[in-house]
Amino acid sequence: METKSDNSKKIGRKILRLIWRGIPFIVVLFSILLIILPLGKKISAEKAALAQKQSNEKAIPKALTNVVTMELVPSMVMEKISLPGVAKPWVSLEVVSEIRGKVVNKKVFEGRHVNKGDILAVIDKSDYQNAYDSTLASYETALANGKRLKALVKKNFVTQSQLDDAVARIKTTRAAFENAKLNLSRCTIRSPMRGIADRIHIENGKFLNSGDPVVRIIQIDKLKIVVGIPESDVDAVRKLKTFEVTIDALKGKTYSGAYHYLYKTTDSMARLYNLEIKVDNKDAAILPDMFARVKIIKQQDPRGLAVPMYALVDHNKETGVYIENNGVAHFRPVTMGFLDGWKTQIPKGLFPGEKVVVAGQRIIEDGERVNVTKTIRDMEEILQ
Repeated sequence: METKSDNSKKIGRKILRLIWRGIPFIVVLFSILLIILPLGKKISAEKAALAQKQSNEKAIPKALTNVVTMELVPSMVMEKISLPGVAKPWVSLEVVSEIRGKVVNKKVFEGRHVNKGDILAVIDKSDYQNAYDSTLASYETALANGKRLKALVKKNFVTQSQLDDAVARIKTTRAAFENAKLNLSRCTIRSPMRGIADRIHIENGKFLNSGDPVVRIIQIDKLKIVVGIPESDVDAVRKLKTFEVTIDALKGKTYSGAYHYLYKTTDSMARLYNLEIKVDNKDAAILPDMFARVKIIKQQDPRGLAVPMYALVDHNKETGVYIENNGVAHFRPVTMGFLDGWKTQIPKGLFPGEKVVVAGQRIIEDGERVNVTKTIRDMEEILQ
């Protein structure tokens, strides 16, 4: 039988085996503790340092963002376009010869002012004078013969048929006489209107055929400025009455023009509708074919509010501006209208006297306090 002493020895040996088997685990656990404990202390120290740094930063006030504001003042806001145009004579007429013949007397010279009815040139009348005299004699003879036969028919000395032939002869000779008279009058070429003789196509001794050009006469005391209007602007232009016309060749002199006529069809692949603008030119300073620039005001707001386009920002899927009030900037959505150069009309959302942030608006947030370094009333002051 086993004694208590034997049992105690067995139990002791089991405990020793368990302890021996657990020594590696104890060694590993002890090594881990040696690593973790210093690391934990380091992390705790870093957390404490970070918390202290954040506390210090909170204690130091954040520097305010510098901004420039613009006080909103009602003023004229216009949507306008500038288009190229060309000056054309109010009337340009090519006077041509209506008969054949040699020029025997040139009466006009380039640049001369002529009135309606003034003689421009004379064509040799010899042949036409002879034809006139001949037809006049025939006509007068036919008249006399007809008068005589009319008296004789009443006395039954001639038949009615003979009288009818005489009447027909009178009509024929009168027609020939009228044609000869007309051709004789056409030997003297007269101006059909008042204007300036701009081009002379004849010289003494030149033989002309019917339809050959003689003189070009133009009227420039008033002009037509012809400008091509894009299809997209036709509706706005047809509602306008006046236009501002600038002539570069006259050192940028500006004239006021009046609506005259808008062509109903285009004459180019660019789909431009020609607009004719009437401009007074009593001093003849503007010459035909001079280049012109036409300013067309499509719409305007005499007391509108406008902001620079770059003052607009997007915030929460809305477009608006920052309004500064007592050193705080607040975002406000606005409704945008038409463009006037580099500024945008704001028909809804802003009020006179408010101050819009026009510089620094990209780096501020809604409700942020700001430092206003300058307040302007005109957008041109931004560049100063």
